Amino acid sequence: MSEELQLQVELANDSMKKAIGHLEAELVKIRAGRANPQMFDGLTVDYYGTPTLISQVGNITVADARTLTIQPWEKNMLQPIERCIIAANLGVTPQNDGIIIRIFLPPLTEERRKEIVKKVHAEGEHSRVAIRNIRREAIEHIKKLQKQGVSEDLASDAEKEVQDMTNNYIAQVEKHLVAKEKEIMSI
Repeated sequence: MSEELQLQVELANDSMKKAIGHLEAELVKIRAGRANPQMFDGLTVDYYGTPTLISQVGNITVADARTLTIQPWEKNMLQPIERCIIAANLGVTPQNDGIIIRIFLPPLTEERRKEIVKKVHAEGEHSRVAIRNIRREAIEHIKKLQKQGVSEDLASDAEKEVQDMTNNYIAQVEKHLVAKEKEIMSI
């Protein structure tokens, strides 16, 4: 296979890996009934005029299976952290005692579990669409290279390799979704 075709296949592979990595990161944020500090990943508070991650202005710890605590390093950060968690609409209500913030995660109802599973499937669909878009772009680029003189056999081999990669990564998405759904629906 020519260098340009191989490069295109490798770029598609790297992009698809990133799509899977993004899916994994998003699935970790989705609450499955257990306390997980990563549900606050990406939440930022105003720290002296700078948007700063909650994890960088205090300690987030798991007190028990259904309780998280956030202990800010500065007491004046209690209110901003509390407001940020409420604004994020995570389905939890922080309780501030003047020293730490406690977040009690209520047990999930069957209805809420089904809503969360729908959210998981929506994330999976975003990943599948991203992977298919990567495939489409790679195949378009391969066709351009073919018009520039790359042999038809090499181009079709590269297209087949990209399609096989696509099928593999979409199967990985399905595996992640099934595992997360099982985790959410188990009581």
